[in-house]
Amino acid sequence: MSEFQIRRDDLTQTRIVAAGNTVEDFQLDSGDILVKIDRFAFTANNITYGAVGDQIGYWQFFPPSSGDNGEDTDGWGILPVWGFADVVVSNTEGLPVGERLYGYFPPADFLKMTPKGIGPSRFTDAAEHRSALPPGYNMYRRVTAEPGYDPSMDNERALLYPLHITSFCLWDALKDKNWHGAEQILILSASSKTSIGLAYALADDKAAPQTTAVTSSRNIGLVKRLGLYGHQVTYDNLTDIDANVPAVIVDMSGNLGLLAKLHTHLGGNMKHCINVGMTHWEEFQSKEGADGIITERSEFFFAPGHIQKRMADWGPAEFNERTGSFMHATALRSRDWLTCTPIDGLQGLADIFADVSGGRIAPDQGLIISL
Repeated sequence: MSEFQIRRDDLTQTRIVAAGNTVEDFQLDSGDILVKIDRFAFTANNITYGAVGDQIGYWQFFPPSSGDNGEDTDGWGILPVWGFADVVVSNTEGLPVGERLYGYFPPADFLKMTPKGIGPSRFTDAAEHRSALPPGYNMYRRVTAEPGYDPSMDNERALLYPLHITSFCLWDALKDKNWHGAEQILILSASSKTSIGLAYALADDKAAPQTTAVTSSRNIGLVKRLGLYGHQVTYDNLTDIDANVPAVIVDMSGNLGLLAKLHTHLGGNMKHCINVGMTHWEEFQSKEGADGIITERSEFFFAPGHIQKRMADWGPAEFNERTGSFMHATALRSRDWLTCTPIDGLQGLADIFADVSGGRIAPDQGLIISL
């Protein structure tokens, strides 16, 4: 097996660790299964996992292996990814060899799992080291049992579903708070896939305030072509935003200097700021430029927490129906502008990783790593 590992204290450093590459390298207990990871998406969202990995626990899902050569694992970690895998060995009833799964995996060839709560459509990995982690990340979909499962959408699902469920939750949370009294919603890093998912939801909601896309001059062309935002502003022209109109900010960038300028510009009309992603993760980690941010009206949005709230409010079945319909529809709509780019194996990921972490992947591209 091979694993793609990253330095926890320096997200620019990576390595591939070899730890055997056959099914026979794994010892499974009764109740365990072994899955072969087939493909996964890799986006700026995965870099965000690393930037807040210690605070939220992302590094704990898949502990790194020392490999065949006894590599030192101190300071190294594995960033989780979303994708598909197939069961190749099963020591548990109800999950046969050949079953296809969708969920949270390591960027590696194999994963040993301990399924619990096996139902017709999903189960939970009850591995001990994952027991205290957010339950939404421990749930796996049995896609071959889904009515109308379409393998041709695997790439879009791996790429967009983890992002667009956050988009759905953001829209729902904003609506639940009556838009925080705002009359405009400013979406920073508006060309990001999570931002576009939120823009789909807001554009379809006739009660939502007007939206303004805040983006780079490099990406404003794509933002305009989408036709989802009421207005578009580049980072260089923040003062074009009307400071007399009460605003809520949804920040996907993590660019603290940019946020500080915008908070200062809006002043008392900055009603609320929701911090979501970190396309500028270096600035977030350094906290450089944070002076001027109105922290008492800012919050970090943790989608799994909102998911748990809505599952309690609506019940799991209704939550899955609402979010599933939304994500399927937005994935189909995204085919108008999104190109899925195939990447060959973990070495292919290593070769392009610097471009992902450096924000040099075009927003209309989506990387799909096949193993």
